[in-house]
Amino acid sequence: MVIYIDLVFFLNLAYDFLLLITVDMTLKRNSKLIKIFLASLLGAISLVILFLPFNEYILFSLKILISIFMVLIAYGYKDLKYTFNNLFYLYMCSVILGGFLYFLNIAFSYKRYGLVFVNDGLSVNYIALVILAPLILGLYVYQNKRIKRLYNYIYEVKIVFKDNEEIKCQGFLDSGNKLKDPITNKYIILIEKDLINYHNKVPLYVPFRTVNKKGLLECLPIKYIEVNKHKYNNYLIGISTNKFNIEGINCLLNNKLLEETCFEN
Repeated sequence: MVIYIDLVFFLNLAYDFLLLITVDMTLKRNSKLIKIFLASLLGAISLVILFLPFNEYILFSLKILISIFMVLIAYGYKDLKYTFNNLFYLYMCSVILGGFLYFLNIAFSYKRYGLVFVNDGLSVNYIALVILAPLILGLYVYQNKRIKRLYNYIYEVKIVFKDNEEIKCQGFLDSGNKLKDPITNKYIILIEKDLINYHNKVPLYVPFRTVNKKGLLECLPIKYIEVNKHKYNNYLIGISTNKFNIEGINCLLNNKLLEETCFEN
């Protein structure tokens, strides 16, 4: 088998540069490109250790050591936690990208004959690295940021009704929910109807108005709600007949919680 050292070097340089850029964007390190390039260069040059007569344990240790130096060059040193996070995300991004490339290689480089897979000599690794790798890592950065934004507003919620019945659910802090009962001056938290047991509960009806709709909202009085280990009693539970279409969410918290002085993320 012929190995083109120059091609392997530039591919690994590009691979390491993409990984370090992804870590930089994900963790918002704002490192200079020259530092990231130098760290990538170290990673590419370190390929020379593969041709040295070391056993697999020494090679593995050397790879770990080199990756530590790479994150130190790219992002600097502040403390152990900072460095560990950089290193952890570097490996995680490497596993994600490597897994995709492996999957593509298996999918396109092998022909299936029943339960037998035979290599037909076609490899898409080079093409995938140049074209698909930035797209894969870009999608990872986008999804990572979206999930972080979403989960920053998700809380475990416990609702205790007047009859001492408890409901535990996943609540989303919705800045658009500003519902308030004009008579009792209590704010309204919405939950999906499927969670409610109406036994021994007397509903009340609160008028509401939105941009294109108005009517009466069925609500239930409560003893208190517990959010983020803090208890609140100036709230009503509004019954929603519609699903919220947010993954795992069955409760929409009121915007008022943003103003509560003791409510902490």
